[in-house]
Amino acid sequence: MKIPFAFCILLFTGLFSPVRAHQPPNDFLPYKLGEQFTPHYLLTDYFEQLAQSTTATMRLEKYGKTYEGRPLQLAIFSSAENIARLEQIRVNNLRMAGMAEGTPDMSNPIAIVWLSMSVHGNEPSGSECSMDLAYTLATQMDPNIKEWLKNTVVIMDPSLNPDGYDRYTHWQRMASNLIPNTDPQSREHREPWPGGRPNHYYFDLNRDWAWATQTETQQRLKVYHQWLPHVHPDVHEQGINDPYYFAPAAEPMHELITPWQREFQSEIGENNARHFDNNNWSYFTKEVFDLFYPSYGDTYPTFNGAIGMTYEQAGGPRGGRAVEIANGDTLTLADRIAHHRTTSLSTIEVSSKSAKALVDNFRDYYKRTSSQPQGPYKAFVIRETNDPNKVKTLCQLMDQHHIRYGRVGAGLSGIKGFDYTSGKEISASINPNDLVISAYQPHSVMVQALFEPEAKLSDSMTYDITAWSLIFAHGLEAYALKERLEPKR
Repeated sequence: MKIPFAFCILLFTGLFSPVRAHQPPNDFLPYKLGEQFTPHYLLTDYFEQLAQSTTATMRLEKYGKTYEGRPLQLAIFSSAENIARLEQIRVNNLRMAGMAEGTPDMSNPIAIVWLSMSVHGNEPSGSECSMDLAYTLATQMDPNIKEWLKNTVVIMDPSLNPDGYDRYTHWQRMASNLIPNTDPQSREHREPWPGGRPNHYYFDLNRDWAWATQTETQQRLKVYHQWLPHVHPDVHEQGINDPYYFAPAAEPMHELITPWQREFQSEIGENNARHFDNNNWSYFTKEVFDLFYPSYGDTYPTFNGAIGMTYEQAGGPRGGRAVEIANGDTLTLADRIAHHRTTSLSTIEVSSKSAKALVDNFRDYYKRTSSQPQGPYKAFVIRETNDPNKVKTLCQLMDQHHIRYGRVGAGLSGIKGFDYTSGKEISASINPNDLVISAYQPHSVMVQALFEPEAKLSDSMTYDITAWSLIFAHGLEAYALKERLEPKR
């Protein structure tokens, strides 16, 4: 009997589409997840095929390219109802921050969680984990996931540093044996210079959030400010013998970080601890990783109203696929993936259960910072006598951070302020063409963090950089004023 061709097509599609529609990473990759490192093109391909087959619950956006031409992606997950009105949710969130016109709708609070994976390319378990995590969030076969995503939007960047990630994973596949060598002194655990940590220009992208010197950062900031998430875990790795680290962070915490941000960090940390305790996994908190320097993947979101956190899994460049650690145990890539998956889902869980509190405090944060700046200085004046090229460069940077500024518009005299050049309090004269950045604006905290003459340390034991004022960095003549001054033009 002859079967019509159209019926054959329907039969073939019906038989095989369901299998292709929900391919987990283990079915898509030529190896089981954790057995080998994934080249970036396969990581990208997996997200593309998953997005094509789960259009109701997942969106995939390309937001740019690296210097070496690799794509930068964002995967967005939520319930089908939320995905259908995703633009409405995004704009409403910006309205709460005062960054979009209109009155925000507070009747249906939606928490926004942004997961940043492997900004250091040779800390690859975040990117490896992203595939399994994406499958879990897109298919929503777990009833808990399905429930959490009813009031939560999850945004995931699978690889913040594709060039560094590919440099490391390619070297691993080239240097390692067919069977993993767990000896930490073996070649596959001794990555050569320059390593996969930095990007194409060997720049550490985790120190670039505020300065935006690299193309990956510049393109990421554009989409970050289109969303302004409420919770932002930055997923890293550390030494092979360290337990897992998660929030709350260590001191010093910058004085501009609010009590709410500190409290919610602890709430997420307690939930992470509960899951780790249930699995008998080791972890630590409140040590080493502080929240002071504003250009990390945890502090930059914090200074923009989010709950910013660092997650650190043992492994990094020396982890390989499996390595023997100091206590005699073997740490595998599969272990590292499982730990990151757990903290990521735990973060989503807490964010969903506290969605109303997150949204309410996010809105209050921006209302308060716009009308009641926290720091001692209420305005920063850039003299018109400065090199115009330096001023232009500064303005371009402020544009990237959505910081508002303008000309004074009228001459003023007898204004008391701090003179950056002399380091003293003076009585200043302000010219009409001087540039002024008021602290009375939505991104007030970022303004104060970047422009304050000297940040106050609560503890001298810091993880990294302690001085960064943009005025000194750009070599500008400027004043910091303790009274309000708004641009007139």
